[in-house]
Amino acid sequence: MSTPPALVIGASGFLGSHVVRQLVADNRPVRALVRRSSRLDALGDLAVEIVYGDVMDPASLRAAMAGVGTVFHCVVDTRAWLSDPTPLFRTNVDGLVNAMDAALATGVQRFVFTSSIATIGLNPNGPATEDQAFNWAKRAPAYVHSRVQAEDALLRYCREHQLPGIALCVANTYGPDDFQPTPHGRMLWDAATGRLPVALNCGAPVVDVRDAARALILAEQRGAVGERYIISGEFISQPALFALAARALGRRPPPRMPVSVAYAIAWLSQSWGKLRGVRDMQLCTDSVLLSHVFKAMDASKARDTLGWTARPIAESVADAMAWYAAQLKD
Repeated sequence: MSTPPALVIGASGFLGSHVVRQLVADNRPVRALVRRSSRLDALGDLAVEIVYGDVMDPASLRAAMAGVGTVFHCVVDTRAWLSDPTPLFRTNVDGLVNAMDAALATGVQRFVFTSSIATIGLNPNGPATEDQAFNWAKRAPAYVHSRVQAEDALLRYCREHQLPGIALCVANTYGPDDFQPTPHGRMLWDAATGRLPVALNCGAPVVDVRDAARALILAEQRGAVGERYIISGEFISQPALFALAARALGRRPPPRMPVSVAYAIAWLSQSWGKLRGVRDMQLCTDSVLLSHVFKAMDASKARDTLGWTARPIAESVADAMAWYAAQLKD
């Protein structure tokens, strides 16, 4: 019997396209769901079935899932700087619910959801694990709340509706083939080329996008329904991360800036933007918070249960810089 196709929702994005790429390399039949407006550069000439739809269009989701064995849900709106968070909740929460309803209606066998380390509670005593419940609601910006609500919805569907769902809490992803590019990928390139003049004196968990994509596929095969798995390679300071990027291009790394100074600049930027009638400023206090609030993450559950491994972030950054150098103008 032929293997049913896997559907990747958000297949044109950074992580989604890498999931597609690895499924094709595994000789799996793949159906890629994209919007009519999506750029398809990241999919190149891969042998996949392109279907058009939107997570806000339930009929298109049901049509895309017809005959599918596994759904990889890789859609997320990451624009944490939006002054009106409505689009974040519409895409990240409502869009996921639409996809889960379609999966139940079509009898999908596995539903692998790309969640975020933002849903993991902060642990002041060491690396956080999946058992750490979300515990910083009062500090968290709307973007984080949209991710928490989405993951809560998935786990509830697993309990109450028997959705065969699995959640992967993915750290910031870096690596090649970042065609958009992503905001954090663009920041890495700008830091390496001198457009971003400073590095904040803080750090974050990171992971290679190729390893994150492999984690989703391993979760399909070995993950337990209703469970979540942290997908994080290592914790690295922003100065060290930017230094890796700059040195890959033979440049000097940017100097450090205290987080307190970044908050002051972000507040002034937002205030000046409001005076000028600019609503959405990427340099905002929420962005500064998200740059330093996450601490080390314990990915041993994914390593032990899924057989997942992560390469050193130095390799990820070197590959990313080589790709950006070939694609972007300095």
